[in-house]
Amino acid sequence: MRRVEVCSYNEKWSNMFSEEAEKLKRIFRNEIVDIYHIGSTAVPGLKAKPIIDIMPVVNDINMIDTFIPNMQEIGYESKGENGISGRRYFQKGGDNRSHHIHIYQVGSDEIKRHLVFRDYLRNHPNEKKAYGELKEKLAQQFSYDIESYISGKDCHVKDIELKALEWYKTFGAN
Repeated sequence: MRRVEVCSYNEKWSNMFSEEAEKLKRIFRNEIVDIYHIGSTAVPGLKAKPIIDIMPVVNDINMIDTFIPNMQEIGYESKGENGISGRRYFQKGGDNRSHHIHIYQVGSDEIKRHLVFRDYLRNHPNEKKAYGELKEKLAQQFSYDIESYISGKDCHVKDIELKALEWYKTFGAN
């Protein structure tokens, strides 16, 4: 059974992203338009589950399935769209996950949503602190129940997303 763990920010997460991004660039070559570090491990100072979320943006999402064997060679398991239409999702590490890959095609609204959320938290220390404390509390409360952990933070995440989109309209991404 997978344990829900939230820990203090780790400076190594940025390097872990960079190392994995290089591997992905070698696999997807010209298909990659850009690649981003997203999620809580991309926000310095934010408490997080120690799983690196990576978002490659590609020219053609339908081409990604041809790369599944290459992804398996470096330890990833394909999960298809995994509940989000137009996404390809991969996990690495089984029950001891280390990386999640969320691949979207250029133009997907999901790209902006992820980047604005990340950038908003980077620029709003009080929001970042409150979100980290909530995640830590939920991880303690639901140590072996990832669904309840996710459900417990859902309203807070949606609230941050709304604030982030308003902030983005006013100030733009940094």
